[in-house]
Amino acid sequence: MPEPIVTLVRSRSAGVALAVAAALALVSCGTDNDSADEPATARPTAPDTASFSGTPPAPLKSAASSASAAAEAFEASVSAEVERANRAAETELKDVEGQGNAMSDVSMTGMPRSETGGLLAVVVTITNKTDTTASYAAQVDFLDDSGKVVERRYVGAEDLEPGEKAQPLAVSRKPAEPVLTPKLAKAQRY
Repeated sequence: MPEPIVTLVRSRSAGVALAVAAALALVSCGTDNDSADEPATARPTAPDTASFSGTPPAPLKSAASSASAAAEAFEASVSAEVERANRAAETELKDVEGQGNAMSDVSMTGMPRSETGGLLAVVVTITNKTDTTASYAAQVDFLDDSGKVVERRYVGAEDLEPGEKAQPLAVSRKPAEPVLTPKLAKAQRY
């Protein structure tokens, strides 16, 4: 009978010794110091840039590509919606005589060319001042210094709630010279 107890004691002793040895090995792996007297400090080392390819890993390139494609698709859909609204505004204004019924609901503010890539652009602010939902169409004429209409742009806002504002842009596609002056020519509520 004494033999099993001795084996058990030896097994426990061996297990404890093994656990202590493993713990010491882990502790000694914790620093790069060769001297036990010096405190451990974190010293990051720079990566070896010679192995860099200059391109991000495939998953990052794919994510960036997807984000770029999504942005382009969104921009295209916004551009298509703006173009559709502008055509609707032009159609709505075809049969309007005079300046229309909404000149007091529409104003314009010029944008600095430094913010528009050198283009002549105006913010057309449309405010629904009625107590019902309404749509608006506006015509902006760009005049030369003699007062001749050189270019015409249409903008619109659909289904504005009472008090709601929309601010479409009217952008001239003509060169910076000769200098043109934007003029609100018509505004119709429908």
